[in-house]
Amino acid sequence: MTLNDTIMIRTYLKAFQIGVIAGMRTMTAPALVSYKLSRTTPNPLPDSKLHFLTSPKATNVLAVMAAGELVGDKLPQAGDRIGFPQILGRIGAGAVCGAAIVEADEKPTAYGAVLGALGATAGSFAFFYLRQWLTHEKDLPDPVVALAEDALAIGAGLLIVNDGEFWEIAS
Repeated sequence: MTLNDTIMIRTYLKAFQIGVIAGMRTMTAPALVSYKLSRTTPNPLPDSKLHFLTSPKATNVLAVMAAGELVGDKLPQAGDRIGFPQILGRIGAGAVCGAAIVEADEKPTAYGAVLGALGATAGSFAFFYLRQWLTHEKDLPDPVVALAEDALAIGAGLLIVNDGEFWEIAS
């Protein structure tokens, strides 16, 4: 396997992984991707349809939406992530984030979109059933499980967008 093959596989793996984050928390993934892209020079998506993700204004809007989702998830009337239409939002967020990550690495965007969507689908179902199991079978309080999932989504998302450097996003 060549170095180029390794880089390509890593890029596609990141697209799938950021999709899993979108499956956990829909808006956290785009907020993190946008934050990273808006601070990358030169602009990694200059002629892309996804160029909006490189805008600091988009980053701020997505961060507010992500924060709102973190609060809204704890409300009793919040719908199930695998219900319709919630699952579509998660799949869409995963697709956009996967496409942006792959395009920023100058790889075919369609593959990133598909892998991001697949990751979002897998993440949505896996974490829905994990949360159900922890709260119903193990009797853990739902707010505690939700907060742990928030922390996992943010922490893992930071690692994904920063190539394993957790604190790089703060610089």
